[in-house]
Amino acid sequence: MKYTYSSKNIEEIVNTKIAGVSIRRQKKIEYLNAGDGKKTLVIGVPKDDKMNRRKFVVLVRNIVKKTKDDGVKKIAVNADELFGLLPDFTKEELAELIATNFEMANYEFNQYKTKPEEGWNGIEEVIIVGVVPAKLQEFFRRGKLIGEEVNKTRTLSNMPGSAMTPTVLAHKATEAAKGLPVKVKILHDKDIKKLKMGAMIGVGQGSTEPSKFIVMEYMGGGVGQKPIVLVGKGVTFDTGGLNIKPDDHMLGMNMDMSGGAAVIHTIALAARLKVKRNIVVLVPAVENSPSGHAYRPGDVLKSMSGKTIEVLNTDAEGRLILADALTYAKRYNPILTVDVATLTGAIIMALGEECSGIFTKDDELAVQTAILAERSGDYVWRMPLWEEYEAYIKSNVADIANIAHKGPYASTGGGSITAAAFLYAFAKDISGTWMHIDIASRMTAISNENLAKGAVGAPVRLLLKLVEEYKK
Repeated sequence: MKYTYSSKNIEEIVNTKIAGVSIRRQKKIEYLNAGDGKKTLVIGVPKDDKMNRRKFVVLVRNIVKKTKDDGVKKIAVNADELFGLLPDFTKEELAELIATNFEMANYEFNQYKTKPEEGWNGIEEVIIVGVVPAKLQEFFRRGKLIGEEVNKTRTLSNMPGSAMTPTVLAHKATEAAKGLPVKVKILHDKDIKKLKMGAMIGVGQGSTEPSKFIVMEYMGGGVGQKPIVLVGKGVTFDTGGLNIKPDDHMLGMNMDMSGGAAVIHTIALAARLKVKRNIVVLVPAVENSPSGHAYRPGDVLKSMSGKTIEVLNTDAEGRLILADALTYAKRYNPILTVDVATLTGAIIMALGEECSGIFTKDDELAVQTAILAERSGDYVWRMPLWEEYEAYIKSNVADIANIAHKGPYASTGGGSITAAAFLYAFAKDISGTWMHIDIASRMTAISNENLAKGAVGAPVRLLLKLVEEYKK
């Protein structure tokens, strides 16, 4: 989407090819036709509606959604009208928010569709009307870059499993870093075995697709600065393994690498924005498939840390590969480690689909993350990580079990919490502090947020704020 700026007013800009957008205190959304094919979309905001940041995001997206659905290619928007809806916010902050959400609302995953003769619906140009100083234009540019990287994350997550293997994900990571000061290293099966990543080896051994361990490094903070490590779950397709999923639960499991996609494009975004922070990204990429070579329920895996893991369910595979990745993270002596994963269906049961769940022992980090989540639009809610839950994943035959259980078949509740407790067993020895973000509840867009169906790209916006503003 191209952004241009004009000191003219909306009436002077609108013509047969450019639709105007106006914000008014009224209940309805309507087009005003001025003749000669000229039209202005009026977005109604009821007089008694108390606007806040969340409502503002949805409204901004609706501008693009409504106009592109009507086949409009160019729109003229009076930024001051939008700024006026939230007078307590800075124009710089709102400019970034507007551009980010314009980009997100304009996104469609049409890679596998036949292009119609009239072309795809979508806004090609936004004209920001009014006096827009160069400094403010930089914040529109920043928001545009954020939205673009979120959309690239969505594209990776939306790709079908046959087209998004561990090898392809590794290639996409290299591609995302092209031309940027980001070093990429891909570890192959022999490297993974040499590192004794037994948990990751166990998950991937049932597939004909070789596993990959993706390492990306951006040293924007210079020599001596401790890095932030971002770990992303990269299960490119999850059948459940031998504990195979029911057919309706398997649909959409091409998106089980959404955490990996998010951290890949977070580090690329940080590099594009020249963030002054050292950042490391780790993505264990595997395919979880049933076969004669697949790991079995009851197997004991020896992780990179040396801890042994009793596999009670092969569909709890994400935490296994993250365990080895968290152990690998220790070598960087990080100030903060954050893992991101579509880890549990239980988080959806707990929170619905409006926010991700965060788990950490660090109260200050939890508070800071919640504040940054509201500012970014990647909303979160803190879940408990009490030591009482660690007893749920004790094993009779190994150091730890990969799920909680009360008998051979019946699982207990609190699945997202016990999954986090499992990860904590491997993260507790990492320097600095640690947080787990379960994004299963934000894997796909929902109807009330004015985004295209499919992947939503969480939590790239939140991770950017964290790497920019985290303070110990």
